[in-house]
Amino acid sequence: MPDHPSDRYIRTAHPARHPRTARPDRPVHPAAWWLWSLSLGTAATRTTNPLLLALLIATSAYVVQASRPHTPSAFVKLAVTVLLVRLVFAVALGSPIPGTHTLVTLPEVPLPHWAQGIRIGGDLTAEALVFALYDGLKLATLLVCVGAANALASPTRLLKTLPGALYETGVAVVVALTFAPHLIADVHRLRAARRLRGRPDRGLRGLLQVGLPVLEGALERSVALAAAMDARGYGRTADLPAALRRTTTALTLGGLLGVCAGTYGLLTAEGGTYGVPVLLAGVAAALAGLWLGGRRSPRTRYRPDTWNARSCLVAASGIAVAALLTAAAATDPAALHPGVVPLVAPVLPLWPAAAVLLGLLPAFLAPAPRAPDEEQPS
Repeated sequence: MPDHPSDRYIRTAHPARHPRTARPDRPVHPAAWWLWSLSLGTAATRTTNPLLLALLIATSAYVVQASRPHTPSAFVKLAVTVLLVRLVFAVALGSPIPGTHTLVTLPEVPLPHWAQGIRIGGDLTAEALVFALYDGLKLATLLVCVGAANALASPTRLLKTLPGALYETGVAVVVALTFAPHLIADVHRLRAARRLRGRPDRGLRGLLQVGLPVLEGALERSVALAAAMDARGYGRTADLPAALRRTTTALTLGGLLGVCAGTYGLLTAEGGTYGVPVLLAGVAAALAGLWLGGRRSPRTRYRPDTWNARSCLVAASGIAVAALLTAAAATDPAALHPGVVPLVAPVLPLWPAAAVLLGLLPAFLAPAPRAPDEEQPS
């Protein structure tokens, strides 16, 4: 006797509900994304070669599109704006870079004697323009790397990983980061509503008519957020002995001073002997102070993010790019810093370019989330 159609449907759909097949993969830790992106930004500071900088931008963009498709390109637009502004400043205000290849001579504005060193207009040389292009491209690459971290790592998940001593500061930073997108969304919504009603949404009048409701909505949102945070117990602290509080303050301040002194020692030739020990001691003291300070803000974490093998590989790929580019800048500075005076055509160095390609590893380790497969009829 043939089976009932409902029985056949139950047997077909049962394997899809198996917990092993339905369990999603653990996501990459948000701190790993920030380490990866900041490492790429560190690599960008070690070179002015436009080919390597373009490769770093392409690597960041590819990883973002592979892991988080349909991501807004606000930071890319900001990077392009910064690059254009840097070029405009070089054209209008001149550059201290000497040059012999004059492209155009602009009308020069005479300035008083107390403004010596500042020039408006005059000769625009190819050397000055190329130098401004390299400098602006480096800053644009840094902005793209930071934008990649902002797109790949959730601010809320990153806030959950902060130590207890930095939790209140992290809440303020996350609220500040989410404030601007809400304002932009309110402006677009109100302008669309005014256009539907046939009212002007441009010019000074439109700006005033849109700005007041946006400001009112921002104040209402702030008051509602403050009330919600107060109801959930944000800002509460535990009573600790005075000796423990003084120890925490001493360790934190001493650790930060040690980090500053150690960093200064690493950057100067005279402090190369004491820079690393002082820096390590400062980091250890600061971490101990943060750990003790976390006892003042008791809180629990619901389903905390954990470091897994995928997170370690993502962070390691970015750190490897920064380390290899730093080594390349020390061993072959001419390849990573093409000459401007005299002008030299940039050449793509092979093994630094291969090192940058290591940053593509997260695109294969953390692909874009897929929709659940639809059940196929039997």
